[in-house]
Amino acid sequence: MNFALKWMPLVAVLALATAGCARDGFYDDRNIDYVEAQRSAPLVLPEGRNIERYRDAMPVPEATGTLRSSERFSAPSPERLVAGRATERDYVERREIGSDRWLVVGADPGMVWPQLQDFARARGLQVQASDDTRGVLETDQGRLSVRQGLREGDSEVRCDQTGRPVAACLDALEQHFSARSATASAASLAGQQIAAEDRLRLEQRGDGEWVVRIPLDIDRVWAELSHQLEADFTVEDRRELVEQNPQSHDFLINYMTASERDRGVVQIIMSPDVRQMPQHIRLALESEGPERTTLRAINESERRFLERDARELLERVAGLLR
Repeated sequence: MNFALKWMPLVAVLALATAGCARDGFYDDRNIDYVEAQRSAPLVLPEGRNIERYRDAMPVPEATGTLRSSERFSAPSPERLVAGRATERDYVERREIGSDRWLVVGADPGMVWPQLQDFARARGLQVQASDDTRGVLETDQGRLSVRQGLREGDSEVRCDQTGRPVAACLDALEQHFSARSATASAASLAGQQIAAEDRLRLEQRGDGEWVVRIPLDIDRVWAELSHQLEADFTVEDRRELVEQNPQSHDFLINYMTASERDRGVVQIIMSPDVRQMPQHIRLALESEGPERTTLRAINESERRFLERDARELLERVAGLLR
């Protein structure tokens, strides 16, 4: 009898078992389970309980949106690298416009809120009121607050007294969060959800102009865009930040447009200008109402500026804000 035939029954059994496992799956795709999940009734605690002993174990400030199940859902993409250059962001960064000052922390509000509470306790601040849903701590020294930042996975942290930022408090907060940057993670489910909700939307107006719609107030957008352009628009003859104006909420840049970059050898030879050159373009922010800002790209040179040039530039700039 052939020795190999002795193992045929065992091979057949293993094949059937493996087929069964493959059908059910050891690593089951849970996406459908989440989409089809049903809300259960809330837990009801006994009437005679001591209310002071019960509170949220992990309070999270209120999110700006809701989870929407959709067949078009896709996992968020990794953060884009601009022009192939990876830049490591600081965990804590400063923002300002006019007399307003605040911090941007590289984590979502659900992670920052407990750290803000730790700061108040470590400094011995007397907490007079605490609102977990809005992320606000009222103390005897001022008001501490955290809210979702403009970019995904970011939080804005403020320290105000009678509506004005307190410089010493912001300095202390910056040190507090910087000390935790080694162990803090900026990867957050809340940040991914915000990114999936089209926080920034590129669209074309009826007259053909491309614009970016941003559902945030104009001062917050200007401060963040100023910081990002200063860090990224630093490549000579390709993309440069020339000037910025917080009063008019605009920026003048030197930019090599897509049309100019894509000119072939024949086009360059036949053109009166044989050099590839950038051109002056103004990035203008316009307020369309509370929490509504529009970003436009306005040509301020004599060189042509096509619709596809405007779209490519606005896509790059919008990428800096995501």
